[in-house]
Amino acid sequence: MMRRAAILGYGAVPVGSHQRAVGDKAVLEHELAVDVVLDAVSMAGLSRDDIEGVVVAHPGDHTRQGYFHTFLTAYLGIQARSTVVQVLGNGMTGGHAFDLAVHQVTSGQADCMLSVGVHFETGVPTLQHLDYSIRLTGDVDFQSVFGAVPIAWYAMDAQRYLYEHRLERATLASIAVKNRDHAMRNPLAQYRSPLTIEEVLNARPIVEPLGLYEVPGRADGAVALMIVSEERARSSGLPYVLVASRGFQHEGQHQINDRPCDVLDYDTLRQASGRALHDAGLGLSDIDTFQVYAPCTIVEALGTEALGLFPRGQGAAAAADGQTRFDGQFPVNTCGGCLSRGHPPEVTPLYDVVEAVMQLLGRAGDRQVASCEHAMTICELGKYNASLVHVLRAYR
Repeated sequence: MMRRAAILGYGAVPVGSHQRAVGDKAVLEHELAVDVVLDAVSMAGLSRDDIEGVVVAHPGDHTRQGYFHTFLTAYLGIQARSTVVQVLGNGMTGGHAFDLAVHQVTSGQADCMLSVGVHFETGVPTLQHLDYSIRLTGDVDFQSVFGAVPIAWYAMDAQRYLYEHRLERATLASIAVKNRDHAMRNPLAQYRSPLTIEEVLNARPIVEPLGLYEVPGRADGAVALMIVSEERARSSGLPYVLVASRGFQHEGQHQINDRPCDVLDYDTLRQASGRALHDAGLGLSDIDTFQVYAPCTIVEALGTEALGLFPRGQGAAAAADGQTRFDGQFPVNTCGGCLSRGHPPEVTPLYDVVEAVMQLLGRAGDRQVASCEHAMTICELGKYNASLVHVLRAYR
């Protein structure tokens, strides 16, 4: 990086259902986005005139408003000199929105960038959502016609994981219980009621072997981040978080691989995290918390193994032993993760950045990781075929 970027402000609404009518007036996507933008700008001590560019996470193909990025920028009254752009990258859409805003600052194109995402998923008809998911999964002229959806491929990986490592389903399911415990401590979480391992195992099956609590529910959400140059952050006199490094890897395959491969090998995360740690001048042991994009329990298990926190086949058992709790050796998804914090798909990585910033600034309440100085955020494109990693550092 030519210079460093810092996160100076953030805003986020609790994950849940936001597109219901309030009186006789419906809550619209851009109105929800404005709320979080105002919070982020206020926290950073900035004004609308300070914002030089806007990067918007694609709100989903079901949104009615076309060219949402220019519409939102106009609604906010921002006159940008750096860029106004909308980005899309499946599961890492929000990660790209953050990454591009950071790049505008580190490259010298801007001193102050707004990264924002809003996603309304709860009102999408099930058949429409299913059709869209199927068309994402593979070649529409071959693989998609068989009806595979993302949750199905994760379920097949979970089945393989349990078989290959001779594990009981309860071991993998314990990840859902751990994440719910974290979510109960997070006011931004969608699901905050207690959850036991018995409830997870006895819940309605979704795709064998995964049940209701081991897959994400439908969710709406909105997040905004104010990203500025390190010099601007320092002169503000406010606490901030530095973006120390980033790493990316794409394996050159689409969601469903058309060549034989090891379905449990999350190599893109191994490579991307290695680059991020190298560029930050840190080792894995220096990272105090990991926010891992994990729509299902199996993804979190494979992710912790790919990072090198645990040997292959031991990620789920480590979670069952409490090693990935906020007060464990390797705190993972202290926000509650996709399963309990909630998963508005295009915005999820931005929520993970917010959680990392809260941890680094010591604002995470009774889920606070002790002496948190470095955090890693991780998002994937889909079926582990690409990973985007950022290392963040506290500056108080």
